[in-house]
Amino acid sequence: MSVSISGRTRLAGIIGWPVTHSLSPAMHNAAYEAAGLDWAYVPLPVRDEEDLRRVLAAVRVLPFVGFNVTMPYKQAMLEYCDEVAMLARIAGAVNTVHCVDGRLIGYNTDGRGLVDSLAADLGFSPEGRSVVVVGAGGAAGAATVAFVLAKAARVTVLNRSLGRAEELVERIAPHARSTELAAGLLDAGAARTVSEAALVVNATPLGMAPADPSPVPAEWMHAGQVVADMIYRAGPTPLMLAARSVGATAVDGLGMLLSQGAMSLEIWSEGAQVSAPRDVMAQAAQAAMDSVARQGVEGTE
Repeated sequence: MSVSISGRTRLAGIIGWPVTHSLSPAMHNAAYEAAGLDWAYVPLPVRDEEDLRRVLAAVRVLPFVGFNVTMPYKQAMLEYCDEVAMLARIAGAVNTVHCVDGRLIGYNTDGRGLVDSLAADLGFSPEGRSVVVVGAGGAAGAATVAFVLAKAARVTVLNRSLGRAEELVERIAPHARSTELAAGLLDAGAARTVSEAALVVNATPLGMAPADPSPVPAEWMHAGQVVADMIYRAGPTPLMLAARSVGATAVDGLGMLLSQGAMSLEIWSEGAQVSAPRDVMAQAAQAAMDSVARQGVEGTE
């Protein structure tokens, strides 16, 4: 697929480091072509936060409709937006930015994307269920907020640093409604908590590198559980392999990528009210993943 560029072409993209692995350009550009949008989506590799500030200054004056944000800038982006949607503020991370008249408006579509993909791919709903989220960064915050909105009965955040897990839970607790929130240390004592959960989610980067171990030991999981990895890679992640070895149902983050990307497109096209062509996006993402598989590269966006 070739992208046609004209003097009226609007821009979108993905900011992060690295972004060479990203499936988003292929997925979004296919969607724009299908929707008849004169837009182009480009990777924007940003090495450090000083460069991030420079890029954002340029984005404000260039014809950008918006951009996605991936590691390691989702949390930092909170402070660079002129306005942040409440859910993104509670989650503690921004992954989607809408550019409006030089202003940057931040959203988080990761959590909703995860919940939607679990429903679409597995028919799984967290409502009334117990969920474990592994990690305490921006992805974990987004997932936890989404499970609260989806009326999970209990969400336990497990992390190597208990303090960070507690901070995340304390931030979200005032908005938790009927969901019980808890924080715990990701150590041997967490085995029972993981075993009792209906859904286990990896919200850490562990599993992206070929030599990474599973963030959750296989013996903590069992048949009947649903296990979701928010990362994707060419082939099953270590967590997926561990989960499947004991009969659990496991998925990676490709479905979440599709769902959050579709929501990003719909946010950026607010005035035109474009409905994202999800089938086209799914086909393009899968084709790009097949190419990634041949190259042996992993990713999260």
